[in-house]
Amino acid sequence: MSPFPSSASPTENWRHLRLSMADGVATVTLARPEKLNALTFGAYADLRDLLAELSRERTVRALVLAGEGRGFCSGGDVDDIIGATLSMNTAEILDFNRMTGQVVRAIRECPFPVIAAVHGVAAGAGAVLALAADFRIADPTARFAFLFTKVGLSGGDMGAAYLLPRVVGLGHATRLLMLGEPVRAPEAERIGLLSELTEEGRADVRAAELARRLAEGPALAYAQTKALLTAELDMPLAASVELDAATQALLMTGADYAEFHAAFTEKRPPKWQGR
Repeated sequence: MSPFPSSASPTENWRHLRLSMADGVATVTLARPEKLNALTFGAYADLRDLLAELSRERTVRALVLAGEGRGFCSGGDVDDIIGATLSMNTAEILDFNRMTGQVVRAIRECPFPVIAAVHGVAAGAGAVLALAADFRIADPTARFAFLFTKVGLSGGDMGAAYLLPRVVGLGHATRLLMLGEPVRAPEAERIGLLSELTEEGRADVRAAELARRLAEGPALAYAQTKALLTAELDMPLAASVELDAATQALLMTGADYAEFHAAFTEKRPPKWQGR
């Protein structure tokens, strides 16, 4: 995403989520605990626009996505979204579905690592938001459910049929997306859906710790690693190694690469600048 700002001013207040910033870490909290943080049209739009703004500002080095209350996110609000889409025409429904996909693309394409801190339910769109993150940290109460077929829709919603096989393999992805059955935290860890399983109540803490570690590290190296992981999913080997070579050549002219050598020579920790 381009770092060059347009005429629009940064948004000061987000109506459909809560944002806090500290030491290069952004924490985005879905804050409808009375509805298990069910997503509305406004919540999707806020997530899409917030990620674009944070990507342009270049002050964020890591982002934690969390849910307030008893769960992470129960998916799209049954009344506010499912009920509303029944009265929409095809063009309006297509615009909505494209917007949900834009949120997933924004998570995958933003130039900083995204960490999903999951407790309780992560269902439907909530499961896909966690899936799109770079890291998924969950406690034993977490359960993931890709519920789309349960409401008569394709399991391949919001990029799930693209991302999930690449995380857990085609066999597990077929079962999860076709049947829509919940996967509890121990099994999610076993099949590779989780980056880390914590003690109960510790997912937010561990996600914050990881975010701080990433924020203190070589931000440009992390950004390029994320970009390559996404870009090379569908590349042949020859194209991948060429892209790797070009990326490394650029990073080898950066300040962090020189700083590592200086720190190694002087026997001190590197002072990463993110450039």
